[in-house]
Amino acid sequence: MDSGDGGPCGIAILDDYQNVALASADWTSLGEDVAVQTFSDHLHDREHIAERLRGFPVVVAMRERTPFPRELLARLPDLRLLVTTGMKNASIDLRAAADLGITVCGTELVASSTVELTWALILAVIRDIPGEDSRTRAGLWQQHLPRSLEGSTLGVVGLGRLGRRVGAIANAFGMGVLAWSRHLTAELATEHGARYTDFDELFDRSDIVTVHIPLSESSRGLIGARQLQLLGPDGFLVNTSRGPIVQLAALVDALKSGTIAGAALDAFDAEPLPADHPLCHTPRTVLSPHVGFVSRRSYQVAYGAAVDDVRAWLDGTPIRVLN
Repeated sequence: MDSGDGGPCGIAILDDYQNVALASADWTSLGEDVAVQTFSDHLHDREHIAERLRGFPVVVAMRERTPFPRELLARLPDLRLLVTTGMKNASIDLRAAADLGITVCGTELVASSTVELTWALILAVIRDIPGEDSRTRAGLWQQHLPRSLEGSTLGVVGLGRLGRRVGAIANAFGMGVLAWSRHLTAELATEHGARYTDFDELFDRSDIVTVHIPLSESSRGLIGARQLQLLGPDGFLVNTSRGPIVQLAALVDALKSGTIAGAALDAFDAEPLPADHPLCHTPRTVLSPHVGFVSRRSYQVAYGAAVDDVRAWLDGTPIRVLN
């Protein structure tokens, strides 16, 4: 399929923050009739997004960085194929895409990167690695008394594909593991080295709580002031899932008041995170720019699969169709 006017088929790759999309897969394998353009900046305004994507029959989106609601899709009459990295993307209106004749395809993803970052953040926040680094550079020696993982308890909110792997590493550290999710059973939790508990009890009995559930209407704002109060002044919260699962105002208040000991966050309510965002000026935090799923290998897998998706669609036999 071409652009519709006999010219090359244009592919727009959005939100390529690190400018690595072209090097992560063999886009030239799609042939000379395919022209690929990458965009490393992020646009929030739908009018500007629609203007940028005008004339592109194919768009490749990295995860949920740019949402595609019906209102935006309706303004993209040239769009015929939308590829999202991953097999789920809550920010794409799949029904609207189908109504408008837009095929939506997904790709494979690598889970290990998120698990690795979760433990990097846990260790960084409980041992205050950023603070230790800055104090050492300033000539201050051993000013902080860190916590130990062994003998402590990890609470896992969401014992799914990621939560199970995070919990297994906790067992290796000699930690106890508590788990909760809406459909989790005691038997299933035990099978994966954890003990099932109810939601509030998990916060009350855990030293560290890590979040591994998707964002939905039922999970939005799920963790608020009550749960943070139960976690207590020696407890830490780690969120590598989605920012809105945790109530922002309650989290900022808990960190400023010392209600909890600290938070390590890789996901936020606004992304990219603005410099004037409250969390940028909140103490007891370790922040990373939503890189849980980001690694060289994960990009190679995701963009490589995106090339396969486009090739199959060009051949008239789309694969991994989500709508």
